[in-house]
Amino acid sequence: MPSVPSTSPVALNWSVDNCTIERAMGVLGEKWTLVVLREVFAGIRRFDDMRVRTGIPRQVLTNRLHTLVENGVLRRDPYREPGARLRHEYRLTEKGFDLYPVMIALAEWGNRYLADPEGPPISYAHRDCGAELTLDVVCADGHPVTEKRAIQPRPGPGARPRTGSGSS
Repeated sequence: MPSVPSTSPVALNWSVDNCTIERAMGVLGEKWTLVVLREVFAGIRRFDDMRVRTGIPRQVLTNRLHTLVENGVLRRDPYREPGARLRHEYRLTEKGFDLYPVMIALAEWGNRYLADPEGPPISYAHRDCGAELTLDVVCADGHPVTEKRAIQPRPGPGARPRTGSGSS
């Protein structure tokens, strides 16, 4: 493995070819995808309802739903209105529900830095007691991490040494 100068970040020694953040962004990293997920989390499951509520262009919505279904984030369930053709609504899978913390984190960040003066347009609450949800960072040993600078990215078990001089 080529070694980087001692003044360079240690992270430069490691490849990002198998980066799971990059892979996740390949599924989720387009604005309309997160808007679609916002709608499904809010209980809006039908194509036409999503179009009316969001104004997403028809083909873009079709593509985003297809990607989410293809990647196992949503599943299609058939339904039929009386006298109408068979259609599908979109429901979260377990893989999709696992995105709840991501949606809450995005909402918290947006509510803190981008909300209108009247306040945030969305919050998430605990269904049982009604209290607003927040996300906390806790290490595997149970210690709360309140200082963001105390977080340290490091190579995980799937990390690979960087080879060559490319961007891998």
